[in-house]
Amino acid sequence: MTSEKKKLALTNLSPELANSTPEDIKSNQTTVSDQSLEETTPKSKFWQQARENLQIIAIALALALVIRAFIAEPRYIPSDSMLPTLEVGDRVVVEKISYRFRPPATGEIIVFDPPPQLQIQGYPKDQAFIKRIIGTPGQTVQIQNGKVYLNGNPLDENYIAEPPNYQMGLIKVPQDQLFVMGDNRNNSNDSHVWGFLPKSNVIGHAFYRFWPFSRIGRT
Repeated sequence: MTSEKKKLALTNLSPELANSTPEDIKSNQTTVSDQSLEETTPKSKFWQQARENLQIIAIALALALVIRAFIAEPRYIPSDSMLPTLEVGDRVVVEKISYRFRPPATGEIIVFDPPPQLQIQGYPKDQAFIKRIIGTPGQTVQIQNGKVYLNGNPLDENYIAEPPNYQMGLIKVPQDQLFVMGDNRNNSNDSHVWGFLPKSNVIGHAFYRFWPFSRIGRT
C-alpha cells in the first residue's frame, strides 16, 4: 500500500520535478527568491533615491548657511542714501573674509548693524545699514564749504550725488571705530548725524553689484 502511494505521488509531480535531484530543487528555490527580490527592487530603488535626494538637500542647505554666515551673502538696497553709486532695488554681494585679515579702508562700502545710538532711536538691531568708509582709527575728518577733509586734505569724491550742505568741525576717529557717510550726502543718516561706528558692527564689504544686469560690476 505504501509503495502504491509513493507511485501515485510521483505521477502527480511534473516530469521535470519528478526527475530533479536535490541540487536542482535548491537551485529552483534560489531562482524563485531572486525573482521575488527583483519584483521589490523598484520600490527599494525609490526609497534609496529619496534618501539620497534628502541628503543632497541637507548638504546644500548646510553649505548655504555656512557661506552666508562666514563667507558672503546677498543684500538688497532699500533706500537712496547711497545714490548715485547704489540705487533702490540694487543687489550687492557682501563678502566677509577680507576684514578677517586686514582692517577696513577709506573709500570701501560696508554693510553694518546699527550702532547703539541708532538702536536707542528705535532702529532694530538686525536692520543693516550700508555706507562708505571715510575715516579710520586715528584719522581726522572735517566737513567745510561743501568738502570733506581727511587728515586736513579735501577728498576727491566723484561718486557723491552732491556736495554736503552742512558743516562739521574737526573730529578724530577713536580706536576701533569708523566714520561712515552715504554718497547721497544730503539725504543720509550717517556718522555726521549719529557719530562713530564700532568696527565690531561691520558685517562685511559690499564690493560687487550683481543686479540689475545693466549695471553689474564692482561698487
